[in-house]
Amino acid sequence: MLEPTFWDDNEHAQQVTQQLNHEKERLAQIEGLIDQYSEVECGLELYRETQDQELYQEVETMIHTLSQQVERFETARLLSGEYDSNDAILEIHPGAGGTESQDWGEMLLRMYTRYCHSHNLTVNVIDYQGGDEAGLKSVTLEVKGYNAYGLLKSEKGVHRLIRISPFDSNSRRHTSFASVEVTPIIEHSIELEIMPDDLRIDTYRASGAGGQHINKTDSAVRITHLPTGIVTQSQSERSQIQNREQALSLLKAKLYQRQLDEQAEQLAEIKGEQKDNAWGSQIRSYVFHPYSMVKDHRTSYEIGNADKVMDGEIDDFVEAYLKWSVE
Repeated sequence: MLEPTFWDDNEHAQQVTQQLNHEKERLAQIEGLIDQYSEVECGLELYRETQDQELYQEVETMIHTLSQQVERFETARLLSGEYDSNDAILEIHPGAGGTESQDWGEMLLRMYTRYCHSHNLTVNVIDYQGGDEAGLKSVTLEVKGYNAYGLLKSEKGVHRLIRISPFDSNSRRHTSFASVEVTPIIEHSIELEIMPDDLRIDTYRASGAGGQHINKTDSAVRITHLPTGIVTQSQSERSQIQNREQALSLLKAKLYQRQLDEQAEQLAEIKGEQKDNAWGSQIRSYVFHPYSMVKDHRTSYEIGNADKVMDGEIDDFVEAYLKWSVE
């Protein structure tokens, strides 16, 4: 950064500066853990001398807090993948089942939004297609922040819900499915040549709040990559040009992710490994009736409080996946 030409390439300079800030933050976390550990040691030594029960309880609380922070730090150390520190695109697509599955998609949107906010990640809605009666038909989120992709990559796959349907007048039990796609944002390092003839670009009217705020122009953009069938769309920006650039950036990220997935599959075949396709496999079940439980089918980790999970507390599932993926 002290080089005279450092700021000549502004984009590269910002990337280096961001990396430096992350390293400073990690160093500060380590120093903070060391300081807390020293305080615990001093507290224990003082308790041995005084046998003060109030001090004992205070030290016990300090140990519990330190333990939680150490666990979170250890989880962060597992995020060492090439793109784990990148921003991410998260998409939710309800399965067949109409209103029931569309409502399930909305529930997952709330869960991930709350989880991201608890980790200081910024969530921007790029595209939202509301359901016919309730819920959503699809949603695309841009999640920005350090380790956004690393924290969310565990959610890629099909999520199953079992509950008494609030939309069924006979109060019968229903099973709903929704798929979640997670892609790292890596457009700055992508070198992909996309032929204009391979693209079909459609415009449509972006959904708005209604009244004077409703969008009266066809500013939303949907891009279909004809060779692969990949579709991306954006309606979050004000102009059609901006939405087109956003949709094209998403397409590049998806095409690059597709290449990485194909390479991984080929390597697995060479090694003779049998791995589930994370894009199409059922990864987790959420049971609301006849009992409360959420279970991840990859790691076998489960918890008996489904409401807690739906409020965005999925750290244990993320940590279990990260540990499982490096075994």
